[in-house]
Amino acid sequence: MLADLNDLRLALETDAVVPCFQPIVELKTGRLAGFEILARWQHAEFGLVLPENFISLAESSGLITRLMQQVLRKAFLSVPQIGETLGLSVNVSPLQLRDTDLPGQIREELERAGFSPQRLTVEITESALMDNLQRAKKIAAELRAIGCRLSLDDFGTGYSSLLHLQALPFDELKIDRRFVESMTNTRDSRKIVAAILGLGSSLGLVTVAEGVETEQQAEMLIWLGCGMGQGWLYGRPVPAEELETLVAAPSQAMPPALTALGAGWSVSSLEALPTHRLAQLQAIYDGAPVGLCFLDRNLRYVSLNRKLAEMNGVPVSAHLGRSVKEMFPLWFPKYEPYLLRALQGESISDVEIFREATVPGEADTTALASYEPAWDEADEVIGVSIAVMDITERKLAEDALKSLREDNAQPQHLTEFEHQVPWIMDAEGNSIQVSSLWVPATKLSTAKTRNLGWLEALHIDDLAPTMKAMSEALRTGHPIDIQYRVMDVDGDWMWMRSRGTPRFGPSGEITRWYGTVEKVDEPGELAMAVGASLVGGTDKG
Repeated sequence: MLADLNDLRLALETDAVVPCFQPIVELKTGRLAGFEILARWQHAEFGLVLPENFISLAESSGLITRLMQQVLRKAFLSVPQIGETLGLSVNVSPLQLRDTDLPGQIREELERAGFSPQRLTVEITESALMDNLQRAKKIAAELRAIGCRLSLDDFGTGYSSLLHLQALPFDELKIDRRFVESMTNTRDSRKIVAAILGLGSSLGLVTVAEGVETEQQAEMLIWLGCGMGQGWLYGRPVPAEELETLVAAPSQAMPPALTALGAGWSVSSLEALPTHRLAQLQAIYDGAPVGLCFLDRNLRYVSLNRKLAEMNGVPVSAHLGRSVKEMFPLWFPKYEPYLLRALQGESISDVEIFREATVPGEADTTALASYEPAWDEADEVIGVSIAVMDITERKLAEDALKSLREDNAQPQHLTEFEHQVPWIMDAEGNSIQVSSLWVPATKLSTAKTRNLGWLEALHIDDLAPTMKAMSEALRTGHPIDIQYRVMDVDGDWMWMRSRGTPRFGPSGEITRWYGTVEKVDEPGELAMAVGASLVGGTDKG
């Protein structure tokens, strides 16, 4: 339609300009994050008229401020329909960015509706910055002072983009829909999108892709590392009366395992930076016997494995994009000092953390955590890599052993093995947990007790029989009962007896071995015996 100025004035006078809301979602989870406010003219003859038919007229006639105020007021009054956590985004035109009263106008509408400014993102197009960058910086600073977030809209389509990113305090980059529409079949568009995402990631900015219409586009954006998306795949703009239904609808999550990329896509490792490599690491993460995660500089979860999610009792998807403090407010004060030290470049290992149960009936837990700073190519810390091991069972066993230990005058290293010391092995025979009581009694460090390192403490004559007995137990699943000599810190040989039994999974496979080792005075008939009670005799070979 051809807009008429008199009709537009009448529309504003009769409150016929209304907001519509387009969903913005987290791409990995499909979880609703907020909405972009889009102006529509509720025309008596033509129905909802799109903004391209009247925004330029409103700008040229000086009605744009009045129009924005009317749309924002109605949008902010829709808070009950969108809840207390979702955010709103609004785009300001280049003409509005010339108006130094803009921050005050937005603040007035926020205060009138009681809408928190922290939930509002003001989108600024690159073309709006061309006229007067200094004035734009002043307006942007005032918007940030109010509490609003800033987004650079249609990134890559204007001029001096890097200068704008450096000059203004942006929180977010929006990728223009033209790149998104062609990225699945045009390599140049895909490379541009990957470059924008890499830039946004390095600057710590949220990235939002516009115009996502197909699952193929969404999947590629996830592989390339995009955090947020909006487009018809997730919903068209809807009027305020449909918001409640849209908010209540289930998330459109992508499949847990993304499908293989199309043969024609030819995504290189550089184009996939950083999440193509992250996808490869995720496979390693998920197979690890310990909890692993990576936090950005804002201590938000970028990635984590299923083991850590199980330890936390919260799904993987619920962690992503959220801070440790947000996820675990009661436990965060225990973690914070180590996290802050790691962000300063300090490597911290073997931190024992006790967590009291927060749900009736659950047990307290103890974990051993390591915090490693992650560095970029400029030797700046970009986040923290964390490894967590649940040592609850080990701590309980050690506490029980300590309570049984007699207080006498013997040197500690000679009495450590007077009682049973617990150990845990994986299905392949690698030691994954050995009591710290082992260390003072031998010449091995804590690190060398892991995997097969504990074998280094054995007498050379006992090494081969011990390995044979262990191999037989791993093959058959029979209980372990072996004896061997280890050298203590004084260089004397002492006989040890190690016993253990397997733990089986739902399909009958061995998942873990749990056992104890203790000092014995003399080697008995069970020396190098494996499962003697099951086979009716001993194996002295």
